[in-house]
Amino acid sequence: MIEIEVVDRGFSASVKAPPSKSYTNRALLIAALSGGETRVMNALGSDDTKYMAEALRQLGVKVKREGDVFAVFGRGGRLDVPDEPLFLGNAGTAMRFLVTACALVDSGHVILKGNERMNERPIADLLEALGPLGVSAYSIKDDGCPPVLVEGGGISGGVTKIKGDKSSQYFTSVLLCAPYAKRDVVVETDGELTSKSYIDMTIASMREFGVNVENDNYKSFKVTAGQVYHARDYVVEGDFSSASYLFAAAAITGSTVRVTGLNPGSSQGDLGLLDVFVRMGCSRDNGPDWIEIKGPSKLRGVGEIDMNSMPDVAMTLAVVAAFAEGETKIVNAANMRIKETDRIAATVAELRKMGVDASELDDGLIVKGGGVHGAIIDTYDDHRIAMSFAVAGLRVSGVVIKDEGCVSKTYPDFFDVLKKMVVG
Repeated sequence: MIEIEVVDRGFSASVKAPPSKSYTNRALLIAALSGGETRVMNALGSDDTKYMAEALRQLGVKVKREGDVFAVFGRGGRLDVPDEPLFLGNAGTAMRFLVTACALVDSGHVILKGNERMNERPIADLLEALGPLGVSAYSIKDDGCPPVLVEGGGISGGVTKIKGDKSSQYFTSVLLCAPYAKRDVVVETDGELTSKSYIDMTIASMREFGVNVENDNYKSFKVTAGQVYHARDYVVEGDFSSASYLFAAAAITGSTVRVTGLNPGSSQGDLGLLDVFVRMGCSRDNGPDWIEIKGPSKLRGVGEIDMNSMPDVAMTLAVVAAFAEGETKIVNAANMRIKETDRIAATVAELRKMGVDASELDDGLIVKGGGVHGAIIDTYDDHRIAMSFAVAGLRVSGVVIKDEGCVSKTYPDFFDVLKKMVVG
């Protein structure tokens, strides 16, 4: 447990954003599939990226890490059958991205498994989508969740369809490996695609390494056969999901926080949270590689907010909304329920512990600001619950975060950074 110390005055701080987990894991897999040595620089060192790197090693890819640089020696789209199952903890990006990649082993099969929560997270839509592409992959327990068995032998290619309302990571998994299919790959979207910004990140990452994806207004995506990834030096940009907690700290304490190492023109959807903070009364400034948020004397609720493009920061917004005057309604974020935990239910439960009027929606939650007090916060082994509610402890006393070590999934030194930031 860790108790957060209340800030008794406004502060001004400059903090470097941690590298993006999403970009790091995309780059690691792309580098592994390329030919030659890629240096992934300013890479995130966290549980999720360690699981990805170790899995790639088990698949026969040489991966060396020195500080914040991963040197990856790609094998041109060829992978080896590992000696034992790939264990991926609760790393959703690693699990989903690697399911398709494991089809690239020459023969035999690969088993991918995770911790207890990962083995409850759905993946059936991805497994079903691989069938039309010539890949046999199935849930070992026949429950649509990991552990998963993937047969090797390559990806034939062709046309497949994926439901758009569950996870963009299913699309990313197929697209990242599509260049090494025997013929063109077309992925059609069944319904409306959620979290489009993450697909933008995938397409941008692939382009950086020399592969083009034809995007038909998110209705379908085509990767022409014969393209290959080219090894290169690649710099990971800062992470807006992690930076959201630093900006939230400024918002609720009336302070000024500048976060460096960010790309103001990023494809990351979580950048959109800053526009919401401005509507709540914050002021924003930015330079070529930094963004600054200054909190107001009084925050205001902003009514209904569509969080489809930025579900990972919905909890950050919910906690900030607890300190705002009026109501904030988070909608169109149903996939929050299939993350590390059911984040809608968990966020509402913990806000209520703190005296906040909060209620669930099928696809989001409603928060009415005011009446916030301290509480012991259960984190559900979810890094984003821990970090979101830690920010509340800067404003009200008695906020205690249980199992705080779960932040190692994406932001291992978060609590040290938070403390140094407010002390100055």
